[in-house]
Amino acid sequence: MQNQIHTRIQVRVQTEPFDANQIEQALQTDSQIGAVASFIGRVRDHGDQPDVVGLVLEHYAGMTEQVLVRYCQQASQRWPLGAIVLIHRVGELRLGEPIVGVAVSSAHRQDAFEAVQFLMDFLKHDAPFWKRELLASGVSAWVEQKTSDQQQLGRWSQQQT
Repeated sequence: MQNQIHTRIQVRVQTEPFDANQIEQALQTDSQIGAVASFIGRVRDHGDQPDVVGLVLEHYAGMTEQVLVRYCQQASQRWPLGAIVLIHRVGELRLGEPIVGVAVSSAHRQDAFEAVQFLMDFLKHDAPFWKRELLASGVSAWVEQKTSDQQQLGRWSQQQT
């Protein structure tokens, strides 16, 4: 489906924590918007390793933002979205801290839900971030890409909206 709406896109890669409420406020909804869907990903105490105490995320400044904007543009071409806000953190993060926030606005909830899922699936698989888990023992371990992330991403190439 070709989107005839001009989607406002805001992408930030930052070291500072963000507030989920600020993400939704940044959507600047208007009277045509009937739905806002969002996702906040946080650092948890397990991952590839069972004793995670934090994460370190690395990226290539400039290139990463361009890739994230391109994903947002793809979402706006698939669904009629009013706005997209995508914030991804880099640097050292501790348990419970937010890593990623994605929010979209649309006239309809299904479009909003699917767009957020689409963006998160691409972030998990294709975004140029490199992640190390910080372990209780004091060492760190690189996080490997998971087959399940590849499978989630594959559904979007087969699905038409």
